[in-house]
Amino acid sequence: MHASEDLTHPRSGPASGAGLDDSIGFLLGAAYRKVSLTLLQQLRDWDITPEQWSMLARICERGGRIQRELGELTGKDKPTTTRILELLEAKGLIVKQPDPKDRRSQRIHATAQGERLLAETRPVERKALDIGLRALTEEDRAQLRQLLQRIVQPPASSLAEAQEEADER
Repeated sequence: MHASEDLTHPRSGPASGAGLDDSIGFLLGAAYRKVSLTLLQQLRDWDITPEQWSMLARICERGGRIQRELGELTGKDKPTTTRILELLEAKGLIVKQPDPKDRRSQRIHATAQGERLLAETRPVERKALDIGLRALTEEDRAQLRQLLQRIVQPPASSLAEAQEEADER
């Protein structure tokens, strides 16, 4: 295959001759931006971004994790995770404590202030999602959630198949 050939999967967009508005990747990105922008506007009074909010939510849900684990749980790379954690720490929303088993690592916990902020803003996040997803019924939302979960957390066999496909290219 030449470098100039379109590598987009035929069922997902431009390679099938369909326009950008039919591209699953484009639509996923546009939907994300729409909901994220709405959430950003809704969170403005708390001086926290959607990116910071999702990291704080993970820390509150699964506190005591190390930075690498939190990055994996939020789908962020190492530099982005580091930046977000530094901002949350500067705002007094999290604390880092030495890992008793590994002095090189730090366990990250939410502070009482961080837990309060998350509790106050959970309804705000739900409202932003309701605004962004208002065109969908509850059944549509449940189906969308299931489909996105399958994409984000594919079964182990799918991971092996995807790796084999990538190796063949």
